[in-house]
Amino acid sequence: MGKTKKWTATALLGAAVLTAWPALPAATTHAASVQSQTYTGTVINSVNLRTAPSTSGRVITLLKAGEKLSSVTESNSYWYKVTTSSGLTGYASSSSEYIQVTPVSGSAPSSSAKTGEIVYGVNMRTEPSTSGRVIRMLKKGESVQIVSSNDYWYKIVTSSGENGYISSSSKYVEVTGSGNSNSGSGSNDSGGSSNNGNASDRDQLIQKVFEVGRSYLGTPYEFGSDRNTTRTFDCSDFTRTVYREATGIILPADSRQQGAWVKSNSTAVYDINSLKPGDLMFFMSYKGSTDAAYKGINKSTERITHVAIYMGNGQIMQTYSVKSGGVRIDNLTASWTRRFLYGGSVL
Repeated sequence: MGKTKKWTATALLGAAVLTAWPALPAATTHAASVQSQTYTGTVINSVNLRTAPSTSGRVITLLKAGEKLSSVTESNSYWYKVTTSSGLTGYASSSSEYIQVTPVSGSAPSSSAKTGEIVYGVNMRTEPSTSGRVIRMLKKGESVQIVSSNDYWYKIVTSSGENGYISSSSKYVEVTGSGNSNSGSGSNDSGGSSNNGNASDRDQLIQKVFEVGRSYLGTPYEFGSDRNTTRTFDCSDFTRTVYREATGIILPADSRQQGAWVKSNSTAVYDINSLKPGDLMFFMSYKGSTDAAYKGINKSTERITHVAIYMGNGQIMQTYSVKSGGVRIDNLTASWTRRFLYGGSVL
């Protein structure tokens, strides 16, 4: 696996070949999910209007910023069929970089339409990928309309008319409605909080965390590494990058802040034997190679100096020194166990 996501694609304005969106069953195709719902649109960045929903379609005209669209329907996950105020009809990129859509008041949504309530803060992005630009964070309690989905992302419209993509994990959004908008066989169709659905979602995400982490094995260590590159990592830069690429969750930049984040957003785990795969682990500084060196230490007052990812079965994924060889998978030895302060889930 490379160091960027391979299961999503970035929709670009008439300039790139698009990777296929995972197919949905016929009963839940994207076009069917919105054909009874009427939208209008506003062009927010100039975009080509084409004769077909493809970069091979002939360019009819350039839609300019501020131009109003009298009708917008979704042709597929990356293209809108639009009609301009002057009557021209064609296809334009559905990226929220270019067009903002708004449901027409009073128009009837299709029988498969779904709405969602945000139950945990989640980034809304311009594309169905963690490489998509973050538009803003949707807050707990916000309502959204779900236009379409794949196994990992919902395409949504907010109550204020913003459109973009959010994670389809039930951790972030509770879905209601009669349709089956998510094609993933492991999804929770009701959008509720069944334990099985949540466990399945979490397991899938944790596997992605491990896949992304393994793709960086051997990446050199550098203290205070540049957070804008993946050429080198220090411990917290590595955990931050892995979770950002695998789940879209943006952790703080250093280990102490990440520790505080876990305490604020999850449940701290102080018993090392109670950790779950994917949990972050926080450690204090090295005191010595024997149990006696740690005797009498009040761990509640110790400062976090290192963070790693617990993989289960007594293994951790981490990076901690140039000499160690950079990103690696280690056994949870007595040395690490003595230094352990607490851990906790990001998900």
